[in-house]
Amino acid sequence: MDPKDDKRNASRCSSPVCVHNPHLDALKDDILYHFSLGTGTHNLSAMFGDVKFVCVGGSPWRMKSFIEYIAAELSMEDPKADYPNICAGTDRYAMYKIGPVLSVSHGMGIPSIAIMLHELIKLLHHAQCTDVTIIRIGTSGGIGLEPGTVVVTKQSVDPTFLPKFEQVILGKTVVRSTDLDQSLAEELLQCSKELNQFETVIGKTMCTLDFYEGQARLDGAFCSYSEQDKRDYLNKAYEAGVCNIEMESSVFAAMCKLSGLRAAVVCVTLLDRLKGDQLNSSHEVLRDYQQRPQILVGTYIKKQLKAKAARS
Repeated sequence: MDPKDDKRNASRCSSPVCVHNPHLDALKDDILYHFSLGTGTHNLSAMFGDVKFVCVGGSPWRMKSFIEYIAAELSMEDPKADYPNICAGTDRYAMYKIGPVLSVSHGMGIPSIAIMLHELIKLLHHAQCTDVTIIRIGTSGGIGLEPGTVVVTKQSVDPTFLPKFEQVILGKTVVRSTDLDQSLAEELLQCSKELNQFETVIGKTMCTLDFYEGQARLDGAFCSYSEQDKRDYLNKAYEAGVCNIEMESSVFAAMCKLSGLRAAVVCVTLLDRLKGDQLNSSHEVLRDYQQRPQILVGTYIKKQLKAKAARS
C-alpha cells in the first residue's frame, strides 16, 4: 500500500463528525425530537459509538430491507431477529442498526432529508463517532441512460445546472457547495466493476424541489410548457452532464461536507426521461432495479470491513 494511503486512512480514522453551532454547548439536554432520542434520555455513545457506515434512503420499508440485507452480507443474520425500529417513538423517520452500520429513512424532498440530517449529524457527534462514511441510496429518473443503470453522483446541480445549494437564513440567501467525495465515488465504481452485475456510471445529479413541473414532466396536475419545451430542457441537462434527477442530493452533499462526513449518492434510474414520464415497467423489474444500490453499497461496506480486519 502507498504510504500516502496509510496517512490518509489514519487521518480519516481520527476525524470526528463536526457540528458548527456554539449554542449547543448551552443545552442541558439535546432533544433529537424527530428521532425520539436525546442526550438526556439515551446513552448515545453506547448505542451508536461504533457506527462507521450510515446509509439513508427515502422509504422506511426500504431502509429496513437494507439492514436485513446487510445483516446477511456481514453474516450477522439471525433468522428470528426483527431488527426493531430505534425511532419507534415517532412516525417521522425509521432507524435500524446492525454492527457498525446504521440505516435511516429520510422521507421525500429537501426539507424532509434536511431535518433528518440535522439530527443525524448531532447524533453522530454526541456519540463521538469517527471515520464515518454516509451514503444515500435511492431511485431516480435517468437522462440518456438505460433503465436500471446505477448513477454514483460526482456533483449535485440545481435545476439551472449549477453546483450549488441555496438556503434562505435570516432573510439572506446562503450558497453552499454540493461537491461529494470523489475518491469514494471511484471506490464505489470499482466495486460495481468487480460485481459485474449491472451498469454503473459516475455523473452529475440534478436535484429539484418538485417531482412534476420541477422535473419537466407533462403528467402533473399543472403544466404550462409544451412537449418540445420539455425535450429542449432535458437535452440541455444531458449536454451539461446530468445523468439523473432526484430531490435530495443537493442538501445532502452540502450538509455532509459541512460536517466532515465522507459522502456519496447512489441512485438507480427507473426510466429514461428522454423517452417518457411514467413508469411502465413491471413490479418485478422495478424491485430488481431498486435492489441494485443496496447490493453495490453492501458490497462496498463488506469490502471495507474486510480490509480493516486485514490491517488489524
